[in-house]
Amino acid sequence: MSDHKSVTVMGLGPMGRATARVLLEAGVDVTVWNRSPGKTEALAELGARPAATAAEAIAANDTILLSLIHYDAMYGVLEQGDLAGRTVVNLSSDSPANTAKGAGWVLDRGARFLTGAYMTQSDDIRHPASHLYVSGPRDLHESLRPLLELLCANEYLGADYGLAQLYYQAELAMFHAYLASLQQALAMIERSGGDIDTFVALSEDDAGSRRDFTRYFAGAAKQGGWDDLASLRMMHAGAQHVIDASEDAGVDAALTRTIQDYYQRALDASEKAGETVPVYRVFRGDAA
Repeated sequence: MSDHKSVTVMGLGPMGRATARVLLEAGVDVTVWNRSPGKTEALAELGARPAATAAEAIAANDTILLSLIHYDAMYGVLEQGDLAGRTVVNLSSDSPANTAKGAGWVLDRGARFLTGAYMTQSDDIRHPASHLYVSGPRDLHESLRPLLELLCANEYLGADYGLAQLYYQAELAMFHAYLASLQQALAMIERSGGDIDTFVALSEDDAGSRRDFTRYFAGAAKQGGWDDLASLRMMHAGAQHVIDASEDAGVDAALTRTIQDYYQRALDASEKAGETVPVYRVFRGDAA
């Protein structure tokens, strides 16, 4: 059991509700508040204490967990109460720069601050693959670790408040592209008369392949990027084949056209520079 026997959870979207439920199941005394009414009743049935106002929720506990749509929403919520001496753990998603700004705002009001970012299977924070990325003062995280690890495994990333969001948003950059490309692939299979279950079976081992590619391209990035000109040409041509297969089936291929454009930009820059310019440098913004 955590030494932190009570906590306030503010913001009851899917992740906020999941946070409150897990803490309640672990025996923590949880006060809950949400801007719009109607989301506290189900949690109250599980034992949560609904707060009528944001000020009441802030005053209820020394530790406040925020789960809001973005960091801008934090200001209007927290300015309604006295933060002096309290700890704010913001579990909301935003950019590293907005996170640093938010941390400064909280610190100026006499509170301590931690950044938290859920890397989870949707709102299943107890899934074995789920992690909570954390950044901010190490000693503060260590004091809160017993509480936060009731939610899911913690990955402490450093003292810089923006680090948790940096790694979280970087993973989301891959995840968004993956989800969109997966749906394009499924549409290609279905519209072309293929079988989705067969496609799923054929791709069961993709996770290991993605791991290997991640390691390879991460190593290449440290050296300036994947600089095989013949392979860039091959990838550009391969993207065109995906475009053709998609459009032949009546499937939108805009995503693959965007991907192909990165290869084209790298090829154009390579021709101009007289040497291979990797796609990585196009993303970095330093490909002339």
